[in-house]
Amino acid sequence: MSDDTIRLVTIGRIIRRRRRLLVILVVVGALVGYGTSLLLPPRYTTSASVLLPGAWEERELLTQAEIATTSVVVDRAAAALGWPGVSGNELREQLSAKAADGNIIKISGTADTPARAQRLADQVAEEFVAFAAQISGDSTDPEAAGQPEALRQLVERTSRRITELADEAGSGKSVESVQTRTELAKLRTALQEAVDKLDKAEPADGRASMVVLGPAARPTGEAPPTRTQLVVAGALLSFLLAVLGHLAAARVSRRLRTEPEITAALGSTLLGTVDVPAQRPEHRPGGRGPRARIRRLLGVDVRWDIPTPQRSGDEASRQIRYRRVYARLRDRLPSSRELLVVVPDGDEVARRAADQLVTEAGSAPSPNSSSGVHPLLRVVEVSVSRPMVPDPDDESGAVVVLSAGSWTAGELAGIAEACTDARHEVVGIVLAGTVWARPTRPAAHARQAATANRTPDDTTPTLVADDPSPTLVADDTTPALARGDDAPGGKG
Repeated sequence: MSDDTIRLVTIGRIIRRRRRLLVILVVVGALVGYGTSLLLPPRYTTSASVLLPGAWEERELLTQAEIATTSVVVDRAAAALGWPGVSGNELREQLSAKAADGNIIKISGTADTPARAQRLADQVAEEFVAFAAQISGDSTDPEAAGQPEALRQLVERTSRRITELADEAGSGKSVESVQTRTELAKLRTALQEAVDKLDKAEPADGRASMVVLGPAARPTGEAPPTRTQLVVAGALLSFLLAVLGHLAAARVSRRLRTEPEITAALGSTLLGTVDVPAQRPEHRPGGRGPRARIRRLLGVDVRWDIPTPQRSGDEASRQIRYRRVYARLRDRLPSSRELLVVVPDGDEVARRAADQLVTEAGSAPSPNSSSGVHPLLRVVEVSVSRPMVPDPDDESGAVVVLSAGSWTAGELAGIAEACTDARHEVVGIVLAGTVWARPTRPAAHARQAATANRTPDDTTPTLVADDPSPTLVADDTTPALARGDDAPGGKG
């Protein structure tokens, strides 16, 4: 999984096999979003529009939008509103302005009630228009409006007086009179240019006459994020984090999945791969107690990172796999001896495969064998946390049966070391995988297929204690108990 590309089928497998955990996390996320909505008071937002007549460039509109939320405008609005305990700095956090199409500045106000939001937007719009008129020289004061006209009349009177002084200066025969008339003419020309500039500036001043386009609309709904949005966002965020957490855990997983990695960790050779019919999703090693019950309740004991089982052949084809594995095992032994079938504790797939291997080996027909090797099989479960393999009794060797993708290199190395400490040579490895079983064929056809595919040197193995059933051990320190014995067994 750590080197595989994440596909939609992987996410679908997470949702399918972790649905109970995901549902609980989604509900928790929704409750967190609901609790957050209770801590945040409801907010309402509305906007007032201010029209700027004339031709305005985009940068000029942006400048006017910045002016609408300056401290001067906001402080004036706060003083006009007179809300107790609300200063201009607090109001500025509740205001925003932006330039819209058509030379319109939209001033938005946010408050805890619809009425306060409406009043805030309207008041700031009025203060903005008044401040813009003040800095542009436009005013509704009659005295201020009459100042340009009075200045124009003063210029005209001064120009006439200059003409009179020029006439009184004489005919210009003397040098002094010529100089005086020249200076007066220059002064009259400068005054006339000032009047012309004043006339040209009046239309530009009229461009700044802004208009508030009616009162702001009273809001009818809360401003985002609403309570519903917070609940949905909490549920969705919890779901995404849970899926990403599963993918991250799979990426950093150190469980061995390939045959070369497993054989290298155990230091032996692979005898073959056998199929185990899938009954239900495989569970991780659990146990008893509150933690195990909680894991089962949440569904986290179900392995999600195992690929969906593939379809296999019928029962006869699966039996052939077990018999071929046993034949390879028999060919590797120099003499007849008893072997331990070591299964990691908690690997239910491997345990079922080991039982089937012993069963099929014991029930197979016994043709003549050139090697004459008849190894005895005994199944033991070994804990991966503290591996302990029984000391040799009549056994002299071990076969490790496990499922791929369940154990790390360190855990498998521990099992191999435990076998070495107990003076058991690991003579081979058998990998077990789950498959979807097809309908079983009739017994007669199964026997015919098994006989047709049997190797010439297949030999029926001898079972422990001459019992027609294979011998199984439930504890790695307890003597073997034949099936049918009434003695209780332990947990390996």
